[in-house]
Amino acid sequence: MDAPSHSAEDSRRRELGAFLRSRRERLTPSATGITTGLRRRTPGLRREEVAMIAGVGTTWYTWLEQGRDVRPSVEVLTALCGALRLDAAEKRHLFTLAGRQQPERRRIGPAKVEGPLLHMLQSLVLQPAYVVGPRWDVLAWNDGAVAIFGDYGQLEGDARNIIHGVFTDPHRRHLLVDWEQLARATLAAFRAESAKYVGDPDFERLIALMMRSSPEFREWWPQRDVVHRLSGLKHLRHPIAGAMVFEHMSLSIDDGSDMKLIVYTPLAEQNSIAKMQSLLDALPAERRSA
Repeated sequence: MDAPSHSAEDSRRRELGAFLRSRRERLTPSATGITTGLRRRTPGLRREEVAMIAGVGTTWYTWLEQGRDVRPSVEVLTALCGALRLDAAEKRHLFTLAGRQQPERRRIGPAKVEGPLLHMLQSLVLQPAYVVGPRWDVLAWNDGAVAIFGDYGQLEGDARNIIHGVFTDPHRRHLLVDWEQLARATLAAFRAESAKYVGDPDFERLIALMMRSSPEFREWWPQRDVVHRLSGLKHLRHPIAGAMVFEHMSLSIDDGSDMKLIVYTPLAEQNSIAKMQSLLDALPAERRSA
């Protein structure tokens, strides 16, 4: 007799139930404020206790752990995350197993680039690179970025923001050969990524500043174009090295911070690799990133 077949959806539901059960069994009643003087045969919390804390029905929660075809809402999943004291990684995992999109953070906290990412950044010797935060503020950069884009250390506040630089910095406008095309694409990508932060005061302040500072931004922002483009060629017109061609790549940092590592790799075209090395060799010590 053939073994019963299980769909991918069945497997996902069973894995969701097993994950919930494992988190429930590791959580002690005292950690959730439940007092009990009775000997407990069940490790961790009971199903009815999780259901009570989360504000859901015990039978319904039992079905969820059993892998039955129940479909928890975002609100219920959020309540379960709180009831089971899940950390950020566990919350993402729970929402993924449930086939739901985790609610995004609406406020931006202080962004910090940790040591391993800084080490990677500095190891990209011939590749100009920098790290941006959720609002596309440049948080860290290497010597190659200084040689091509200028010293971010000399900039403060909004002036260190990518959108601000693209639309208001004369050096950046001259540097980008196809400025209008790239500026439109950059703005469309920024709008797509900033959707999760609609209403955030820092975003709203930046947008208001750009509406006052750039006629192109003022014209294009209301058009609401969006694009999700993570790579492409960038043709640059460097004031010292002349024409250069780079391959551009945006890499997301998978730690929930919404930071990205932006890397420009020089190509053989226009002798860009040799030109990049010459620019680095000529970089004054005081302009270096480290």
